[in-house]
Amino acid sequence: MLENEKLIADTLRKIARNLEVKRFVMETPEIYNTLLKPAKRYIAGDKREEGIRLAKSLRAKGYGVSMEYIGENTDTAEACQVARDEFLALILDLADEDLNAPVCLDLSHIGLSVSKELAITNMEIIANEAFVKGITIMISMEEASKTEDILQIYQQIASQYPNVGITIQAHLHRSMDDLKSILHIPGKIRIVKGAFQEAADVAMNRSAELNERYLELVELCIQEKHAVSIATHDEYLLQRIQSRGYLNLPFVEIEMLFGVKPDLIKHFNHNKYSTRVYVTYGSEWYLYLCHRLAEHVPNVAIAIADINQIDEIKYEVNY
Repeated sequence: MLENEKLIADTLRKIARNLEVKRFVMETPEIYNTLLKPAKRYIAGDKREEGIRLAKSLRAKGYGVSMEYIGENTDTAEACQVARDEFLALILDLADEDLNAPVCLDLSHIGLSVSKELAITNMEIIANEAFVKGITIMISMEEASKTEDILQIYQQIASQYPNVGITIQAHLHRSMDDLKSILHIPGKIRIVKGAFQEAADVAMNRSAELNERYLELVELCIQEKHAVSIATHDEYLLQRIQSRGYLNLPFVEIEMLFGVKPDLIKHFNHNKYSTRVYVTYGSEWYLYLCHRLAEHVPNVAIAIADINQIDEIKYEVNY
């Protein structure tokens, strides 16, 4: 990444974490509606119905789908209960539509920012409902400071519910040991590079070293024949994984975020590999948009162009 692009990316990530800026955006209708235009390149919309509609459209084109009601760091028990109830409603809708899409969530969205006990209670309710309806739950990974709690909660919940999976961030120095500690659990493992800024003693930067670490984590899952989601938009990594024949294995899939490199996942989908598109919805899209722009700074120019669009753009046509 060029120095100027790195500066912009770092600034976007800092802005994303500024609660005052987020509150101003979310509570100012004119700004909210303006920024929602570029956000819709990466999210289905504000409402669950929009997420379901997009998921059905992608399924009709041969993609698997996973879904998330966006949110994190929810700081009251009451707001966590609202989020929990929305996840329960999403599970019911997915079952009714026979979409069989995994539901993804941040534990801090349903209680971890209030207390570990609240997160466990709400996660048990969600996991049980999902198990009854035949839906998989994927727990996302968050900042490194939460990793230990997230893994402990995952191990507790997954010991009761085999339909619960977990995400591992390749950039954390601890991730190889973490992966080894959970391979005996049947839940699917999603491997990502890691989107959060962390200290050098906690995580490595985007680099050739990180690419090798990512491949090592994938290979460990392959050796153990453990269900794994290759969650990356890195074409170089995907080519290396494909060249080793891993994508032909029945327990391996490629997963990419909606709106990010649709041509790349379309290529793998058309070549009959198992592909999954990660669809998000909800009003808490501010941080999500900032992260998408920070990951590829030229997308800032595209976002500005999206703001100036008069008509609504249907981004799913790109798939």
